[in-house]
Amino acid sequence: MAGSSFGKIFTVTTWGESHGKGLGAVIDGCPAGVPLCEDDIQKLLDRRKPGQSSFSTQRNEADTAVILSGVFEGKTTGTPISIMVSNTDQHSGDYGEIAYTYRPGHADYTFDEKYGFRDYRGGGRSSGRETIGRVAAGAIAEKALSEFGISFLAYTRSIGELTIDYEKFDAAEIMRNPHYMPDADCANAASDYLKHIMSEYDSVGSSVECIVTGLPAGIGDPVFDKLDARLAQAVMSIGAVKAVEIGDGTEAARNRGSLNNDPFSSDGNVVTKLSNHSGGTLGGISDGSKLVLRASFKPTPSIFSEQQTVNQNHENVTLAIKGRHDPIIGPRAVVVVESMCAITILDLMLSNMGAKIENMKKIY
Repeated sequence: MAGSSFGKIFTVTTWGESHGKGLGAVIDGCPAGVPLCEDDIQKLLDRRKPGQSSFSTQRNEADTAVILSGVFEGKTTGTPISIMVSNTDQHSGDYGEIAYTYRPGHADYTFDEKYGFRDYRGGGRSSGRETIGRVAAGAIAEKALSEFGISFLAYTRSIGELTIDYEKFDAAEIMRNPHYMPDADCANAASDYLKHIMSEYDSVGSSVECIVTGLPAGIGDPVFDKLDARLAQAVMSIGAVKAVEIGDGTEAARNRGSLNNDPFSSDGNVVTKLSNHSGGTLGGISDGSKLVLRASFKPTPSIFSEQQTVNQNHENVTLAIKGRHDPIIGPRAVVVVESMCAITILDLMLSNMGAKIENMKKIY
C-alpha cells in the first residue's frame, strides 16, 4: 500500500491495523543528539488513547510506547527510530456483521473498489488507531523543535454548534476537561450536549485549533511546498478531517483587502505585524507571527442508529453498527493535529537549512 509515508527529510512511515498485533511508526531523518525517552512519547500518546471519559470509546488500551531503535543513552543517534504500541483489547467479533456490508461514512466501499480486499476489523488502516504512529512521531518532532523555542498549543475549538468564547480563553483549562477546551463554560455545555447526542444514538462534528509560537520567519517554500500547503496536506490526511484553515481561513473570502492585509511595523530591528489575519504565513513562508491552523472533523460515522446501505453483492440492506465508538472525533484528535503540524514544521526547517550558502558555511 502506497501513501503511508510523509515528509522529505524528517520522514514518518506509520504501520499496523486497528485489530492487528500492534501499530507504530518508523521515523527517519531525525538529527542525532535530541534528548528522547519513552516518557516523552507517552505524554502525547496518553492524550489520544481511548477510555479517558464517557465521551470516548471504552476500548481499554494502555497504548504503551516502546522504542525499538534509534535512541542510545537517552539521545537520538541519527538512525531510523522505530516505535511500537501493542494492541491488547481487540473485540474483532464486534465487526463480523460488516465483513460483507458497507458502513455509511466509512472507507469500506472504497477500499473494496481499490484493493478488492479489506481488513474489516475496526477499519484496518482507516481506523483512528493509525494515528498512534503520527503522535509518536509528533512527540519526537516537538522535542527537537523545543530546542529552538518553538511550542504548540492545540485544543478543541468547537463541538457541534458550541464554540469557545475567546474572552474566556484559559490555556490551563485545556487539560482539566474531557473535551480539551480552553473555555470551562463551553466544555460544561458540551458535556450536556454530547449526552443528548449519545441518547439519540448519534454523533456530532467538531473543530480543532492549533497555535504554533516561536516559529521564525523564512520557513516554507514558494509554489508546491508552501508552509500552508504542506500543513494542509498533513492535517487533511488525518481521518475524518474535511477542511483545513490557516489564519482567517474561509472568513477571508468575505473580507476586504484593506482589512485582510496585516500592516507591518518595525522598531528599527525587529519586524512585526499589527494583526495576524494571514495566520503566520505569507507567500507560503512563515512571517514570524503565531501560526494559526484549524481543522474541521466530520461526525463519527459509526452510529448505533439503523442506516440504509448495501452489501458486497450490491443488495440494499439496513445496518445498525455495533462495537465501541467515539460520539465525537475532535477531542482525541487534538494531539494528532498538533503532531502533524510539528512533523511538517521540522521537515521544512531541515529543508530550509540549504536555502542560503551562508547556512552551509556555518556547518561546513
